[in-house]
Amino acid sequence: MKNFIAKALFNSHSYAEYRKIVTDLLYEGKSTGNEQSESLTNYSKLNEARMNRLDKTVKISEEVISKLQNLDNHYFWLVISEGWCGDAAQILPILNKMAHDSNKKIDLRIVFRDENTELMDHYLTNGGRAIPKVIIVCKEAGIVRADWGPRPKGASELMENYKKEFGVIDEKIKTDLQLWYLADKGISVQEELIEIMENIKYDRL
Repeated sequence: MKNFIAKALFNSHSYAEYRKIVTDLLYEGKSTGNEQSESLTNYSKLNEARMNRLDKTVKISEEVISKLQNLDNHYFWLVISEGWCGDAAQILPILNKMAHDSNKKIDLRIVFRDENTELMDHYLTNGGRAIPKVIIVCKEAGIVRADWGPRPKGASELMENYKKEFGVIDEKIKTDLQLWYLADKGISVQEELIEIMENIKYDRL
């Protein structure tokens, strides 16, 4: 296993631990990450409410559960995140439910981007440190098999088309993105990740 992956896993958090760190910082009026601002703290508060709701409402399809439980290896899903990230708030509760329903085939571990820049810089998106990023590590082989993120294809296309038309990422598109996630109900994240896991499985045959 590459040193930067092993180091990140050693310093990683469970979903419950990640949520507690974000919550505890909010009690102090802070967000996660190196940069502190009122806007980032406000985003973190909003994300806290979103994640609380999604923890109660996210449903994993029976087909996805069956495929997860029939994986032929055990995996870490090592996720790079921050509490202020709107995409992470929409995606992490889905990943947590998928891991929970996988019959221990998936072990979800989370690290903070600004504390793990060496890891982050190996998984840039168009040269940027976009999050969340899911790194799929085979436990048995100790190797990275794939990565995914920072958002589902449909959400990425929404953002890209808006930026092409208007030249900016503003509050309107951020609101539209959250509405996209609401309408999607976590289906795209489930389908895209299970497709990756199935491809890994069949690559071994």
